[in-house]
Amino acid sequence: MRLFSWLFKILVLLLLLAGIQSLWTSFRTGKWVPDWMSGKDQTETVHTLVLQEISAMGKLELVKYNFKDVVEQEIVKTFLPNAKAVLIVQGEAIGCVDLTQLEMADITSDDSVLVVNMPEPELCVFKIDHSKSKVYNTEYAFTEEAKLVQDAYKQAEKQIQKSALDMGILDQTRQNARKILTPVLEKASGKKVVLKFPLNAEIDKLR
Repeated sequence: MRLFSWLFKILVLLLLLAGIQSLWTSFRTGKWVPDWMSGKDQTETVHTLVLQEISAMGKLELVKYNFKDVVEQEIVKTFLPNAKAVLIVQGEAIGCVDLTQLEMADITSDDSVLVVNMPEPELCVFKIDHSKSKVYNTEYAFTEEAKLVQDAYKQAEKQIQKSALDMGILDQTRQNARKILTPVLEKASGKKVVLKFPLNAEIDKLR
């Protein structure tokens, strides 16, 4: 319980620091000045918001890969010219560890050593950043352009997932977990900390 309590305090501290940073950014850019003093027109928006679900967030993001790809998508036709699209795509993949999977049985301790059996690292995010991606060119697409572009984005997202896994993002996540969490837990517990991960990932890597 002490471990979870300590992790909760760290989360609260990080949120507090993020809030302070946000306020400082607003102060520097002058956005803290009230609208009535700036002489600008005010825009009023009315929302009708319904809370549908509350989810516990316990995934610790430990590594992020940024990708840039040039995707060529084509619809092959029998008689007409092939419809083609060329996209410049940017995206990201994030490796994380889901701390909500930790149970008390996963933590053992003696006088000098604290052992934590960690959950297996996972690729928790792989996605396209549409704000930084664009359609470079299309040919003979006509009414099929929307489908062609949509399919190209889907293929690009799958490629980001595959590339991140092939490049060892899960192994990097495991390494970063040890680098980040071990010294923090050692300072909190006053003991030597050993983080253990499932062996199946290591076995698959050696095959």
